[in-house]
Amino acid sequence: MLLILGVLKMKPLVVIAVLVGALGEVSQTFPAWYHRGWLRLLREGDGCGPCHMEHCPVPTNCRAGTVLDLCGCCPECGNIEGQICDLDQGSNFYGHCGDNLECHLDVDDIKSGEIPEPQCVCKSEEMVCGPDGRTYENICQFREAYAEKGTNSSIKHKGPCKSAPVISLSPQDTQNFTGNDVIFGCEVSAYPMPHLEWKKKGNKMFLPGDDAHISIQARGGPQRYSVTGWLQIQGIRKSDEGVYVCETKNKYGFAYSSAKLECNLWPIYGSQKLDYGFIFLIGREQVLINSEWSDYRNRHRGRKLKEVM
Repeated sequence: MLLILGVLKMKPLVVIAVLVGALGEVSQTFPAWYHRGWLRLLREGDGCGPCHMEHCPVPTNCRAGTVLDLCGCCPECGNIEGQICDLDQGSNFYGHCGDNLECHLDVDDIKSGEIPEPQCVCKSEEMVCGPDGRTYENICQFREAYAEKGTNSSIKHKGPCKSAPVISLSPQDTQNFTGNDVIFGCEVSAYPMPHLEWKKKGNKMFLPGDDAHISIQARGGPQRYSVTGWLQIQGIRKSDEGVYVCETKNKYGFAYSSAKLECNLWPIYGSQKLDYGFIFLIGREQVLINSEWSDYRNRHRGRKLKEVM
């Protein structure tokens, strides 16, 4: 209360200076985009007046190019993809989207009861190939990447870069008990789309062949121009031990990755064999699921195989 009375006794110019200073200190605790929004509002209070471009500050490190300020005079950095923006062109609180971008409000968020925030999205969703041989999700991400490097470059061509397969997720070595099921996974990306196959080291034939307890599955994804494949061995036997190879190829090249399977015989406790049920492999994690032996299950459910044995 005393602070308010003291401010009221000051001269108008001094009051404005004090309030602006206080606003500046408080705004430091907010995100950068929020801070910039308040600074824009303070500038708008001065009015536009005549445009003298020679007095405009030169924006630097603009990853999405530049846009004109609210007065249509000075250039400032445009907002990048994913950044909050102003839908109304007459407003300039959050700022406007840069080159090849537009401010978009997701209507689905409104339907789900969420309060949506308009964000800059790229006008084109087409992938592009950069001169470095790298594929970019869209032209906006390409421009942003090269702006960070401080270079101005053109795309090599539209669409993904043609490349040999690259294995982004390799199958993992594992050990298990006979009678259980094992799954190996392999994720590959390339363009054109690669062909993915499995074989056991030492055998010329690709799996599954005529073996009924081995099955192969594949699907596209999870990323564009990628394929994920699985090798499942049901009720593994001691003869299934060995190295399993994920092989992939297209007309630009070939790649492979392998994993080793070790089969252990069941431990016998009295006259009853432990039944762990199904063991699913997630990367290097081996998790026990659905143990049927109640005493052992209660003591070890959810623990890793190496911790139990």
